[in-house]
Amino acid sequence: MKCPFCQQPNTLVTDSRLTDEGSSIRRRRRCPSCDKRFITTETLDVRLPDIIKSNGSRVPYNAHKLRTSLERALHKRPFGSEDVDDLVAKIEGRLYRLGEKEVPSRLIGEMAMQALLDTDQVAYVRFASVYKSFNDVSEFTRAIATLPAHTDADNPPADGQTS
Repeated sequence: MKCPFCQQPNTLVTDSRLTDEGSSIRRRRRCPSCDKRFITTETLDVRLPDIIKSNGSRVPYNAHKLRTSLERALHKRPFGSEDVDDLVAKIEGRLYRLGEKEVPSRLIGEMAMQALLDTDQVAYVRFASVYKSFNDVSEFTRAIATLPAHTDADNPPADGQTS
């Protein structure tokens, strides 16, 4: 880092800390040439891939759109905003690890469906019904039939009685 006072090309880092938000690093620096001290803040610049829509157009990734879709699927389910944050972060992490500059929107939809399937089957069916444009009840039935089976131990009766 160049010293802003004397333009010395190399300065010394005397202390580094994460900011309260955790998204940037605050560094205290000292110039060995003029002995002046100053502070810099470094932020991570993560660029997620652009999205190729089904009509061929390209748009920047929009976390708000993904979040809204997941919130709709999880509406009135036992999940809070932190859970939605975790799902969005999980999907964004997978997108980032792909290392691609562009991905089809279909891929994000598939990732969202998988994340919901792992989280809540009702939310999965809700999301899939919109994402796959279900037209009749038979499509719902087929989607439900593909869900992994749960044992009675996974879903105990609400009244606490056993069958």
